[in-house]
Amino acid sequence: MTAITAKDVQALRQATGAGILDARRALVETEGDQEKAKQWLREQGLAGASKRSDRERAEGAVSVVVLGDGRVGAVASLECETDFVAKSADFVRLVDELAESFANDGEDGVAAHADAIDELKVTLKENIAVGRRERFVAGDTGVLGSYLHVQNGRGVNGVLVELAGGTPELAHDIAVHIAFARPEYLCESDVPESVVAAERQTIEAIARNEGKPDAQLDKVVEGRLRGWFKERVLLDQPYARDEKVTIAQLLGAAQLTRFAQVVVGA
Repeated sequence: MTAITAKDVQALRQATGAGILDARRALVETEGDQEKAKQWLREQGLAGASKRSDRERAEGAVSVVVLGDGRVGAVASLECETDFVAKSADFVRLVDELAESFANDGEDGVAAHADAIDELKVTLKENIAVGRRERFVAGDTGVLGSYLHVQNGRGVNGVLVELAGGTPELAHDIAVHIAFARPEYLCESDVPESVVAAERQTIEAIARNEGKPDAQLDKVVEGRLRGWFKERVLLDQPYARDEKVTIAQLLGAAQLTRFAQVVVGA
């Protein structure tokens, strides 16, 4: 039987992040072969990770990239259980690499990081998985803009915007607005009719309970519904830096084609 030294155990621990007992057992099981021991730990770690797969992934990190001539962009998230893991250098580095690969190669780029994610599960001992992601390829007149809000060394709120006929600076300004205003829809026609009908009914019930007279009810409901749209519909929202101007007015002749927002824990 091959003798397992403390130096062997330490080397394996440094390479894998495994505990002392796990590292020693891996070396015993593989007769001291470091590479086979790494694989053994990975297999055992993945088995353990599968048991953690039902744990809630309420933390994570977000990355946004716009590549090349500004015509391809992506926003992607990597989810985990704790902010301690989400702030770690390896985790942040991986989500940045993931977003860039996704921008370059789409879902194939995401799949290319499967092994790296599995290895991180072993090292950090948490339920880790790719979260929400969006990829834009701009049209002929399209311009992409992005914004990433960073907190404690990791991205937590990423936005990607596409304009038609606008400028990168305008696209960026709107992305910053979206990051903090968090609209749910681009325009009013995107809001499902059933959602609007339900909200209208709720507003009317509230108004009646407040004792509003029937003669004023329609006006009250429409006014409050307009405010409800302003909270949720991007084009209707007052611009964060100048509330006298709506996003639709800020755009001028440009058209806001689409946007994507990815927020940790949302």
